[in-house]
Amino acid sequence: MSTVPALFRHLVDDASMFPPGNLPLVEAVATHQAHRAAPYADLVGPFVCTDRDLMKVAEAAARAKPGAVSGPLRVSVVISGGAGGIEPAVRWGDRSKDVEVTAVEVRLRDEDDLSRNALRVVRACDDCLDEETAYVEIGLEGAWERALDVVADAGYAAKLRTGGLDASLFPSEDQVAAFITACLDREVAFKCTAGLHNAVRHTAADSGFEHHGFLNVLLATRASLDGASTDEVAAVLAERQGAGLAVRARELSDEQAASTRRWFTSFGSCSIEEPRTDLTTLRLMED
Repeated sequence: MSTVPALFRHLVDDASMFPPGNLPLVEAVATHQAHRAAPYADLVGPFVCTDRDLMKVAEAAARAKPGAVSGPLRVSVVISGGAGGIEPAVRWGDRSKDVEVTAVEVRLRDEDDLSRNALRVVRACDDCLDEETAYVEIGLEGAWERALDVVADAGYAAKLRTGGLDASLFPSEDQVAAFITACLDREVAFKCTAGLHNAVRHTAADSGFEHHGFLNVLLATRASLDGASTDEVAAVLAERQGAGLAVRARELSDEQAASTRRWFTSFGSCSIEEPRTDLTTLRLMED
């Protein structure tokens, strides 16, 4: 039986190669393999890498110690070259025995009409995706809702950047609430990336940046599903009391946990240990 509750199962995608973690590729793959063999393995989602690193990641996975884990390395590929880079990454993954491409992640280029770029991306996905998931990263500036409409019509998922190396990359709770509400209104699943390694919203001591909490996002998604207004969803995102959030998480039924995770699928984190430690400290997961 898994030691990881359903609400957190495969919640944390391993983005250890990305800032601020920046683990070297071989070390990142080896560490991910260790996570996959650990008692908390069910907390961990796929390994995240760029399409430029996909071949080297496969080579590193092939050199892993026999018996450490079974099966190919599950990988979510961040496409660096726009819509044209989707098919080569997927086709190469199809031929590899060492990696399994489970998803592609594509950031929309900044332009006046994001929906035009979204349309190019979903058409490229339509041409080559089979069982893989596509996450389309949509910014929150301009007419982003139109781009989300395109993603919804195509049946793909969305991606929200919730942080980075600059304060401007951290959206406000009102912006995140609007995004969650918009996704659920359109029945679009979503993942988050960057700045979300801790369970509870807080101000980072080193940078002063306002970090969202992944537990806040989970409970905000649940609140929206239960009919909360966008302002009420924003209030959940702004909550800083971890003990109270943990109580609310423990009160969710298995059905509520499953439906929450149907829509908020995962978040990319350069650390697996930080989310795991937070969940253990809040007594939401066994050590």
